[in-house]
Amino acid sequence: MTELADRTDKAALSEAAKPQKITSSEAFVETMVANGVTDVFGIMGSAFMDAMDIFAPAGIDFIPVVHEQGAAHMADGYARASGRHGVVTGQNGPGISNCVTAIAAAYWAHSPVVIVTPEAGTNSIGLGGFQEANQLPMFQEFTKYQGHVSNASRMSEFTARCFDRAKSEMGPAQLNIPRDYFYGECSPEIPQPQKIDRGAGGAESLEEAAALLASAKNPVIVSGGGVVMADGVDECIALAQRLGSPVVNSYQHNDSFPASHPLWAGPLGYQGSKAGMTLINQADVVLALGTRLGPFGTLPQYEFDYWPTNAKIIQVDADQKMLGLVKKIDVGICGDAKAVAEELLARLNDRDVASDATKEQRAELIRAEKEAWEAELDSWTHERDEFSLDTIDEAEKEEGNWLHPRQVLRELEKAMPADVMVSTDIGNINSVAHSYLRFERPRSFFAPMSFGNCGYALPTMIGAKRAAPERPAIAYAGDGAWAMSMVEILTAVRHDIPVTAVVFRNRQWGAEKKNQVEFYGRRFIAGELDNGESFAAMAESMGAEGVVVDQLDEVGPALQKAVEAQMNEGKTTVIEIMCTKELGDPFRRDALRKPVRTLDKYKDFV
Repeated sequence: MTELADRTDKAALSEAAKPQKITSSEAFVETMVANGVTDVFGIMGSAFMDAMDIFAPAGIDFIPVVHEQGAAHMADGYARASGRHGVVTGQNGPGISNCVTAIAAAYWAHSPVVIVTPEAGTNSIGLGGFQEANQLPMFQEFTKYQGHVSNASRMSEFTARCFDRAKSEMGPAQLNIPRDYFYGECSPEIPQPQKIDRGAGGAESLEEAAALLASAKNPVIVSGGGVVMADGVDECIALAQRLGSPVVNSYQHNDSFPASHPLWAGPLGYQGSKAGMTLINQADVVLALGTRLGPFGTLPQYEFDYWPTNAKIIQVDADQKMLGLVKKIDVGICGDAKAVAEELLARLNDRDVASDATKEQRAELIRAEKEAWEAELDSWTHERDEFSLDTIDEAEKEEGNWLHPRQVLRELEKAMPADVMVSTDIGNINSVAHSYLRFERPRSFFAPMSFGNCGYALPTMIGAKRAAPERPAIAYAGDGAWAMSMVEILTAVRHDIPVTAVVFRNRQWGAEKKNQVEFYGRRFIAGELDNGESFAAMAESMGAEGVVVDQLDEVGPALQKAVEAQMNEGKTTVIEIMCTKELGDPFRRDALRKPVRTLDKYKDFV
């Protein structure tokens, strides 16, 4: 009897272990659940409605937005703030094509975003039906992996693979699903997420790097986005302290090392820290930790070609294709930034380090360079080029009061709350802000990275706030970029995702207009944005708070009040700051040349 009961129990267990017959929509949703998905951004559509219908009982919130580009930016911000997948979807055809720009931005931010792209049904593909589009080529340049569900029974397989590849390769993955494949039954095994240990790289390259660092008299560390993604800031700090090395942030990764640390020297790249640039220029060994050393982050600034030409360069990146791609290197380590920092520290602890002899002197040099830079920023109350001085004179004759952008940015910096998250849009004032944005913890700074698209800051910060509701969330945007995305204020208000937006109202496309100043004789075309309407009033019409600031002493209090309302009352606020038309340096003097004209009718256009 006991033997029969035992056989019966085993048979029952065997039966329970068999894959259960479920629908394709259930397979899709259950695989997302297995990957920890709790939020999906997008606009509802019939193409995926069968799956969306069961999101709620699966514990998944669908967050409707105003425009699908905003949804993909929100997924990007969500991923960057949390370290988890961000997920976006929309209706096949136009809903999906609206996401391309934001997925490209996520690609260059190395964000593990999964874009689910339902497409026309298999029974009509190729016939030019309603909302039909060939959706895989749209994203092939901006995804790490593209999964196309080729049979409904393989729904969970391709879904899981997209989530795994987005994480393992740190970038967007596309899951393309013919809309009829959401229907029907299958018996899949729901895959569990793959966990990949990246490791610290090869022993030989690690030993070469440790030997170089041990011999260095003046080492400098560049802490990049890979340090943030690997949760390796503490390990970077420990390594820097062992070497007594100044640490500079790679471009647009101001959150990769705490600004209060004595060894922090500020960001490199456009409108970065002169202190950091001076210190790295003097290095004999540079450890580029978790950074691809992108061209925009190593170009000359302030008429200073600061990248050291005689230093030995050690580059660490999880993607071996990035090693030595932009800058010539002496040692390349393909590995996880956190693991590499730990391993290098262990190797350095076992040997004599040349820089130990000068730690105190170098600490004093770091302090002095930072003090000089902070003093310069304090005195740099407005831009000093001829065009900016002319615009300041013009502003004094205009009705109203107009504030200098640099003074505004300094006041905003002083008023920043602890544990803040900040996103910046693309544009002149936003880029000048790099000099003034300092953070104490990683996953705090969300810049548009190399793709540099307008309309980035607000939706990205909404996504970040959704992922980290306990943190203050602030978006910076110029008035040009703001107009591209301000409708997502409706999303923030409708779905109780409160954020604070700071809009710099200088009434122009500043970055491009600066090029017309520098290269095209102040022949201004298509650059003016003075429409007379108040962005604060528009925000109020969408259910948010709106504040206009035109006095310098009101900048900090306005930000603090808005953040208090965000955190304590769940309110979204738009702060519209009235700025002069002065402009900082152009983005890239290397990208344009003085014009040459050969036809007589164009001879004056030089």
